[in-house]
Amino acid sequence: MCHVIVTCRSMLWTLLSIIVAFAELIAFMSADWLLGFPRSDSIMRGAGVDSREYRPSLGLYSRCLRVGTRGVGVSCGPYASTFGEVASGFWQAAMLFLAGGTLVLGCVACISIFSLCFQSIKKKSIFNICGLLQAIAGLLLMVGLMLYPAGWGSEKVIAYCGPDASPFKPALCSLGWAFYAAIGGTLATFLCAVLSAQAEIATSSDKVQEEIEEGKSLICLL
Repeated sequence: MCHVIVTCRSMLWTLLSIIVAFAELIAFMSADWLLGFPRSDSIMRGAGVDSREYRPSLGLYSRCLRVGTRGVGVSCGPYASTFGEVASGFWQAAMLFLAGGTLVLGCVACISIFSLCFQSIKKKSIFNICGLLQAIAGLLLMVGLMLYPAGWGSEKVIAYCGPDASPFKPALCSLGWAFYAAIGGTLATFLCAVLSAQAEIATSSDKVQEEIEEGKSLICLL
């Protein structure tokens, strides 16, 4: 029999697991990892763009550039048509680790929804299993984020950040919101791993067992 068990700690863990998965996915797909140095009329005159400054952005595999005769449009899309065309070998490795971590988080987010009804798989706590997977995902994300700045010396980054760009030195570039979102999501991933243990304690407490013995199928403890 399926018992729907909702507690503050289990619900918090479920919601945070879903949010973290979406945050990492959006950050991974975003082009706002690096913001290039300001471009002005002296650079873009030949393209028919006005003299107002703007900052192009560069992601792991995509970029955003200002286009249009009045310079008000923004074109975003992948700069690499194949994995081998990604700006740096370090970025290729970073993408693999970040994609792996994000995939694990996505799976855990889906499982967390079903944890409201099923709290164990073959007599093993679903919260403990998911907590372990989230810790592994956090490690994958952390390695990916550590590899990312090592690729700042690539030709692609130099074109956006200036000739002084080098590994771990973005020169004229600044970090975009996607990089900080990925860091925040990684920290939140480890928080989820900790909360999973609390969710397990909350859903297996004596009060929950008493409610189950009374024959209730919907148990809500706040």
